[in-house]
Amino acid sequence: MTDTGTGASPAASTAATADAGVIAERARGCRGVAGLSGGPFGTVATYLPGERLPGVSVAGHAVEIAIVATMERPLPETADEVRRAVTDVAGDRPINVRIDDVVVDGTGEGP
Repeated sequence: MTDTGTGASPAASTAATADAGVIAERARGCRGVAGLSGGPFGTVATYLPGERLPGVSVAGHAVEIAIVATMERPLPETADEVRRAVTDVAGDRPINVRIDDVVVDGTGEGP
C-alpha cells in the first residue's frame, strides 16, 4: 500500500469521501448559496469513484467548502448557515467556508 502522507486509513478516507457528498448537498441547500466552486484552479474538490466533486474538500484534519453566494443576504450569514448545516457531518474537523464568487440573481450571472 502506498502512503499518501495524509495519515488517514483507507476506511477513514472512504468515510471522508462519503461525507463530501452529504456536505455538498447540504451546502447547496442553504439560503444564499447559488452553487459550489472548485476555486480558481480547481483545487477544492473531492475525488470519488468515477467522478470529481468540486467545491468540497474533506481531509482528515479539516473540511473546506467553496461556494458561489447570492446577494440576497449578508455574506457572513450565508457562510455561517453553511457551517451550521454541515457541523454534524464534519465531526471534530474545523469547517472553512470560503466565498469564491457572488452572483446577483442566483443563476450564475455575476454583478
